[in-house]
Amino acid sequence: MRENIKKMQMIEETQGTEQFQKVEHNRKRAVLIASILVVAIIIPCFICIGVTLLEDRKYYLISILIICASLIPFVIQIKQQQFSSRRLILIASMAAIATLGRIAFFFLPQFKPVLAVVIMAAILVGPMDGFLVGVLTGFISNFYYGQGPWTVWQMYCFGLVGFVAGLIFSHGKHNKFLVCLYGFVATFLLYGGVINFASVIMFYSYITPGALKASYIQGIPFDFIHAVATVIFLYFIYHSFTEKITRIQKKYKM
Repeated sequence: MRENIKKMQMIEETQGTEQFQKVEHNRKRAVLIASILVVAIIIPCFICIGVTLLEDRKYYLISILIICASLIPFVIQIKQQQFSSRRLILIASMAAIATLGRIAFFFLPQFKPVLAVVIMAAILVGPMDGFLVGVLTGFISNFYYGQGPWTVWQMYCFGLVGFVAGLIFSHGKHNKFLVCLYGFVATFLLYGGVINFASVIMFYSYITPGALKASYIQGIPFDFIHAVATVIFLYFIYHSFTEKITRIQKKYKM
């Protein structure tokens, strides 16, 4: 009789665990789908509206819309009771570090630590967290460098590099070499590729193959320096960021 009761209890516990895991999986899936929609569709639509309908003149409005859209997945997590104020503080702190780092290296064009910090934020905290760090860094730091239609593109590109890093390394399997390799490739191809295309949109009357070719060729040395800088900063901050953020997450159960 006792054995039967124990068996029933074990079955109920197993079923409860499976149901809990299923609910958690569905919640994470909903947040991931929302994040992908925001990054791949909603924000690019805002940028297109700014370029076409608003003629690149309402870049402050588009910047605010991008920030608001970036918060959508976090709103979903708040409703699911899976988001804490401590996590928001961590995101804000990393955005502050990236912003101060970008300003501190103002005397070295393209040699900035922004993408290194954004990538580490995305890997250690989450894809959308890294995206938001990049978006905030691009917007805030340009109050020092100067706001303009390029701001929305920089915000998006900073965030995009982080978001993709978060997706690639989402299972926690990463090391310094792989992260540095990703940093170089993503900075050179992803960030550089989008920014060079944006340069044609902003500074040419028409998009032509010749204009695109000229923009990408002229951008190679700048993108290369930026990519090397990202690798260098990742090399030096990888272990310290990993240890400190992991410690914070364990301490506050984030």
